[in-house]
Amino acid sequence: MPTPISLTIRQQSRILEIAFDDGAAFTIPFELMRVYSPSAEVKGHGPGQEVLQVGKREVGIQGVEPVGNYAVKPLFTDGHDSGIFTWDYLYKLGNEQQALWQDYLQRLHAAGFEGDSGRAPGTVLPGAAAKPHACGHHH
Repeated sequence: MPTPISLTIRQQSRILEIAFDDGAAFTIPFELMRVYSPSAEVKGHGPGQEVLQVGKREVGIQGVEPVGNYAVKPLFTDGHDSGIFTWDYLYKLGNEQQALWQDYLQRLHAAGFEGDSGRAPGTVLPGAAAKPHACGHHH
């Protein structure tokens, strides 16, 4: 199991930068972390109980508390602070963020929130204004 050698919170661009000892390095948007928070509040209490998180594009992280030496607990600016992100989970978020974004955007569409996230992975450069993004449907 890879362990992080560095973890940086970039408030301005709203991303978490994390580098692991196996050479992998990821930049994970706060929004992705927030909507995939491993807390009961988001995940629900069983399969199919997930609570869709919307309007989290602007969410920030005001701090991160270490949990043992296996996880961190981000303190989100919307008051959410019950998600314990293990190194394993952060690795998964970083590694699979493309697929996770797609899944999230599809769930937003299904729930009738047209492009609520407002961005696709890779389209927002740090410092650039996030443009509303028309989600292209691929059927």
